[in-house]
Amino acid sequence: MGNGLDELAADAAPVLFEDSVSHDSDTGATNVATTTWRPLFSHECTFGPPIFDSVVDNLIHNPNINSSWLFRADILHDAQAPPPPPRPTTTTTTSGLCATCTTPTSGSDSSDRTCTCTSPRTPSFIGFERQRCIVRKLIPRNTLRDAPLDQTCLLYTGTLPGSNEHDGGANGDDDTAVERKLVVYLPHVSAPSDMPFYHPKVRGVAFLYEWNQAESRGSVSISYRYFDEGDRSVEKLTRTAHHLVAVILKHGKGRVEGYTKRVHHDLLLPQARVQNTYTKLKQKHARTLIRGWAESTDPEKHIFEDLCIASFLMELWADMYGGPGEKFPGFVDIGCGNGLLVYILIREGFTGWGFDARSRKSWASYNIKLPSSASASSGETDDEDSLRELVLLPTPVSRQGRSGGISSEDFDARNIHDGRFPTGTFIISNHADELTAWTPIIAALSECPFLAIPCCSHDLTGKLFRAPPPKDKTKAESTYSSFVVWVSSIAEDCGWHVEQEMLRIPSTRNTAIVGRKLQQQSQAADQPSSSPLSSHDVQAIVDKYGGTAGYLDSVLRLVKKNASSSH
Repeated sequence: MGNGLDELAADAAPVLFEDSVSHDSDTGATNVATTTWRPLFSHECTFGPPIFDSVVDNLIHNPNINSSWLFRADILHDAQAPPPPPRPTTTTTTSGLCATCTTPTSGSDSSDRTCTCTSPRTPSFIGFERQRCIVRKLIPRNTLRDAPLDQTCLLYTGTLPGSNEHDGGANGDDDTAVERKLVVYLPHVSAPSDMPFYHPKVRGVAFLYEWNQAESRGSVSISYRYFDEGDRSVEKLTRTAHHLVAVILKHGKGRVEGYTKRVHHDLLLPQARVQNTYTKLKQKHARTLIRGWAESTDPEKHIFEDLCIASFLMELWADMYGGPGEKFPGFVDIGCGNGLLVYILIREGFTGWGFDARSRKSWASYNIKLPSSASASSGETDDEDSLRELVLLPTPVSRQGRSGGISSEDFDARNIHDGRFPTGTFIISNHADELTAWTPIIAALSECPFLAIPCCSHDLTGKLFRAPPPKDKTKAESTYSSFVVWVSSIAEDCGWHVEQEMLRIPSTRNTAIVGRKLQQQSQAADQPSSSPLSSHDVQAIVDKYGGTAGYLDSVLRLVKKNASSSH
């Protein structure tokens, strides 16, 4: 199968044995149930028990690492102590919790609640003691195709006694003992037909880890409990088992070699909230948007990306304003491109508009006529289109010094926006390129919170450049990372309390720089904020980051080009 994993023979001896002996109190008979766990792959490893524990915990909480079909896992229950003894799938409890799955049961009277879950019984394994029980709900990316699945994750520990060369192995030797760990996944289904696509069609998956401390080496193996023994020949199940073990080995090896996670998601908003909103937007809009795509670019990539960004913004605004309504101050998307993000947000009830230096084919479908009150609240009264062809010329850029043969007649103020917006308007700068570095500056001038998602690296003159590498050596020195740090520094100098989030969007340019509050603003909600930056402060910041020489000429050339193309 590749990757150095040792595939075991179909008739290989089991390495796990359930303790399936039970006693009938009425008859006194002893019953022995046969449960077979079939091993599939095994491989040596060089990482110790703490690393294995950490890797397994991460995979339990982030199943999307193993399957791109999954969003996440919602943890329903997590207990260090073993749960109560297993009961039948229909059980009356007095605690209001199912004795098997530990989730709330139905019924209004807590003294008489009945659970009808499909939780599997909790197995015992010879040589192991159960240490932890986690019940998680696997959340798929597309709930219209696949249903969520509850799954019990059981963690066990055990020890194989070592041997001493002087006693021939008669007495256990702690120095040569083998530490064992067992992780078992049990899906809450009773038949293969009930299993969603993203989960292997087996009753259970078990990972056995063994570590010899004296030799500093160990192994990881995987076993299945099949619905039918004939399933051992199903190639897809075998391929999945290979992948699951390979992921554990890869992550364990990475940690041994000193890998530290640099990208941290969900710092500003809970993952579940954003993903649940994304799922709703996708189900509501995606099919229609893909069918009506007017651009030559890949529709799914752009549509899913903007749906993700819209989901993040909607949840961010829910925290800031409570969602759409009277408290929402309106938004403006500078450099709005195809206008899709503006369109989605307006359709979801948020008042706002966007502009770009040139119109797009999509604007014919995405442009919405706004009520005059909505247009006025965002600083525009003459034009009520939600998408407008304008070029940004921020007020800190001098209007003097035009060159290149551009006359004053080319300076048509109707095609220019100065970057001043009503106080509180939320500014969106999504892959706005030349406008990205200006975003925290114009936001501070008007005291407007903002979200900037940098893409191509442009300085304040609008020219492509490479930002200096970060002084913080924990930051990557890539062109993109350097640009993100540079823009964040501008925002900090403008007085913003800068926050960052790594968005879960189909793009490598996925860092969101968020400014919700100016440092000078009072912490008390009922206290007025301090005055915005003075012109002297702004000029000092602009000069510090390279000045604006050449920006005016670039703007005028765009205005002249747009005017010519409109004739």
